[in-house]
Formats: sequence, C-alpha cells, structure tokens
Amino acid sequence: MGVNVLVVEDEPAIREMLSYTLEEQGYKVTQASTTEKAMSLLQEGENIDIIILDWMLPGAPGIDFAQRLKRKEAYAQIPVIMLTARGEEDDRVKGLDSGVDDYVVKPFSPKELLARIRALLRRINKEDVNKERIELGGIKLDDISHRVTVKGGTIHLGPTEYKLLHFFMENPDRVFSREQLLNGVWGNQVFVEERTVDVHIRRLRKALADYDVAHYVQTVRGTGYRFSHKV
Repeated sequence: MGVNVLVVEDEPAIREMLSYTLEEQGYKVTQASTTEKAMSLLQEGENIDIIILDWMLPGAPGIDFAQRLKRKEAYAQIPVIMLTARGEEDDRVKGLDSGVDDYVVKPFSPKELLARIRALLRRINKEDVNKERIELGGIKLDDISHRVTVKGGTIHLGPTEYKLLHFFMENPDRVFSREQLLNGVWGNQVFVEERTVDVHIRRLRKALADYDVAHYVQTVRGTGYRFSHKV
C-alpha cells in the first residue's frame, strides 16, 4: 500500500491543488476541511501516514490540533507538516514547539513540499531497513517495534525525537554540533534551520525527564550536544 497523506485545509482551491500534486506523485490523499473532520477520520480508523495541516482553520486552529495529536498515544507518531503564512522565526518556533515535525511558509512550491514530505518519511524509517535494538544507561530502544522504554515504562516520542535519540544512542559520548545533528538526523536538507535542533532537543529532554534521564542529553557550551549516561 502507498503512503496515505491527510490534507487538512479549509480553502478548497489549495486543498485540491495539494491533493492533485500528491496523487501525481503516487500518494493516496485523504481530505478534511476542519480539524474536527480530521480527528473524526482518525478515530474512525483511517490509516494516515503523514498529515499536512494548515495553521489557520475554522473552529480549532491547526496548532491546537497538532498539540492534541501529540498528546494521544494512538496518533503521536504521525508526522505533521504545518502550512502557514506566518513566516517569522518566533512563529516557526511556536509551530515546532506545538509538536509539528516540519513547517512550510506560504506561498510555497509543490516541489519544496514534496521534498519535505520525502525527507520526513525517511526520518520515520519508511525507507530504513536497518532495524536494531540498542540499550544504554537503562534506556532500551527497539527499532523493530519503534518503542523506547526506561525502567519498565514506555516513553512516547514524536518521530523526530525518536530519530534524534536513536542517533545519540548509536554515538554515545560524542559531541555533535547542530549542523552535524541536522545532517545525521534530518539528512542533507537545506530547508531545516539549525534552531530546529534546539526545539527537538527540548522536546526530547522533556520526554526523558519523567524517568529522570533527561540529563543524558547534555549541552556542550559553544559546541553542541552529546548523549552520555556517565556521571
């Protein structure tokens, strides 16, 4: 089966343009004009692989919908790309902090959006065949089940935080600059800004904090970040 993209956009012309562009590339497309309709589709069991979500929507705005999704275990792993006319840095950071995995500013080219979709799908291992299990400092990462556990409890991570943790655990005690993390976790994507790394580091630490292991993700002043369970 192909990748099923849920397009949540209230403007019919934009929604149809997105659907046509995606279907031309072989994606299956499911449409919703409101976040309420989108949630209904998910609750009815629609198998969604990735969501393209407009920020400004009637009723609940897209940013609130993204936060709701990331709080629900059943939907937290679905990657979200936010579409918005808000291009300021603070708005981009606010969008990323809400739980979205990428951010596209209107107007945008279909080619750019398709490139971001492909990059995001790679990040969630849609094209990754190297499956493994890693254990470090009490954290167990099972890449077969895509599950992270600590002290018997399951840590619920978004796809980018999972990929970031996986990268760190494969390279313990090594210091990485933001640029190196972008290349290692996101791939050589020119669209992603270095500040994006800081946003996802904060989200990863927040998830690890519930199990008292947030200190494993360490800031190295003037250089970047490292992952170490050593005192």
